[in-house]
Order: sequence, then C-alpha cells, then structure tokens
Amino acid sequence: MSEPRRITSADVARRAGVSRATVSYVLNATPGQSISPATRDRVLAAAEGLGYAPSAAARALRTGRSDVVLCLLPDWPIGNEVGNLLGNLSTALAREGLTFVAHPGSRDDRPIAEIWKAITPAAVLSFTDFSDGETEAMRAAGVALVVALLGRAGRHGRELEVPQTMIGRRQAEHLSGTGHQRLGYAYPDDARLQIFAEPRLAGVRELGEPVVRTVPLDAAGAAAAVARWCADGVTGICAYNDEVALAVLAGARQLGLGAPNDLAVIGVDDIPAARLAVPPLTTVTTDQRTLAAHLATTIVAAVGGRPAPALATTDLIRLVVRESA
Repeated sequence: MSEPRRITSADVARRAGVSRATVSYVLNATPGQSISPATRDRVLAAAEGLGYAPSAAARALRTGRSDVVLCLLPDWPIGNEVGNLLGNLSTALAREGLTFVAHPGSRDDRPIAEIWKAITPAAVLSFTDFSDGETEAMRAAGVALVVALLGRAGRHGRELEVPQTMIGRRQAEHLSGTGHQRLGYAYPDDARLQIFAEPRLAGVRELGEPVVRTVPLDAAGAAAAVARWCADGVTGICAYNDEVALAVLAGARQLGLGAPNDLAVIGVDDIPAARLAVPPLTTVTTDQRTLAAHLATTIVAAVGGRPAPALATTDLIRLVVRESA
C-alpha cells in the first residue's frame, strides 16, 4: 500500500479557487497584500478542510530560520518544578507563534553545533554557558542565544539569573524568624543537582553558616544525618528540595523525633506530596508561570534584537507555611 500523498499549497489553492501566491500570502500573513476578508476566509477554510500543514523546512529556507526555540537542558532530573517550567514556557512561546523543543542530555551525547544546526532555530535557550566559538557561530547563523544561568553571572548579554539564592535565603529567614539559631542544610546526593544546590546553600549562608550534610533519599541514611545534626545542636533544617525534606522527616521518625518540636524542616518546590507529609511540609515555591513568561519575553526580545527585560523578583519566590516548620 502506498503512503498517502502530502497535501500541498497547490491543493489548497485549487479548493479555494485562488492562486498559490494568494494561499502563501494568507497563510503567512504577508503584509501589504490587498486580499479581501472573504478570500482570506475561503483559503483558511480550504487549508483546514484538507488538513494542510505548512512545511517548516520551506519556511526555514524562506526566512533563514525556523520558528523553533531550542532549549538545551543539562543532564538534570526532570522533576516537578523543571517539568512545570518547561510546560509553562511551551505555552507562553506558543502565544508568540514559536514552537518550543527541549533537548535533554549532556554535551557528551552529541556536539552542541550538530543539534542547533540540524534545526536552525530562531533562538537557543540554554541553562549552561557557551564557548566564544559556539556563541559566534550561532550569531553568524542568525540564531539568538539566551543563557539562563543559575545563581551566577555569565558572559553573554542576555543572561537571566534565576534567583536560586533567594530560595535558600527565604528558607533560612523563616527558620531564624521562628527562633532557630543553629541551622542545618540537607544537600542532595545527586551530583547533577549541584547547579541548583550551591546557590540555594549560598542563600542560607547569608544568614549564617549552616551544618551541611548530604542526605540520600532513604530513611536509614537520612536518620544517620539527623542524628549527627542533633548531636551538633541543630534544630532547623533547610532541605535542598521537598524530596530531600521528606527524607529528613522519615529519618527523624526512625529516631523517634517529631517536627517541628524536635526538628523543624523546610523544603523547596511545593510538590503534591508536601501537603500529604506527616506533618505537612513547610516549603518555598517559585512562580513558574511568571518565570516562564519572563523567559518567553526575553527570547522574543532576543529574536527581535531588542534588550532583555528585567525580571521582577519581588513576588517570584513564595513561602508556604505548614506544620513542619
């Protein structure tokens, strides 16, 4: 059985009773063309009826780039918060007529140049920095580059410093404000999370040096860390995220300790399980919709050659107080 033939703009033109040029003008919203509303509606109805999808490859040849925004993700676990950010970013960019494509993995999987050259995107969004050579190659190809670095300044003109440090500071401020003078920091045991963990720990350190211990996601290992914290006089724990905080709570229970009387615990992300913890987990959450909207605006500005907007951080980080702290 032969494969079905791809619908072309010529098919749309025949059904609508117009020229292919008119179809192109309508579907590409070409400015300066005197096309009547009735003709425009007829072309759109014909395209929809036939299931016509314009060729992305042809559009890239015509404009010099596609309408794709390529997101190069490091080797991160795609958890609740990263997943929410990617989903919200895809929605925000779709409103701007851009298609969001995420490529997870490390630079060892495939050379960066091979990835973006294969797509010829309108823009590349990356959460790690690039070499000068890579940056110049993208610029020469007309690809806008947005580097969203985490908790540190970068070398490019359109960086976004995601306020991970503010998260740690907000955790420490809450525990200190409720009377805890000796704090601990529950560091994740996954090396891939260091890019988030370090700036969050730096935020905690703005209020004093915490006792840092690596906490695995199992009750026995967490109990060992909790026992050492208690021996050090620690009464409040800033956990890297909610999963690590849940491990701390489980470790405390193994030792017969309860939160918040014996050990106050605060997490990050406000995952659904945080509300179901025993006791319910106090946490710090990021407004991922606001962050995604800002990233989308930054990307659109980069594609248009305009300056990046400033990120308003006042209401970006929010404390959710529950019984654990």
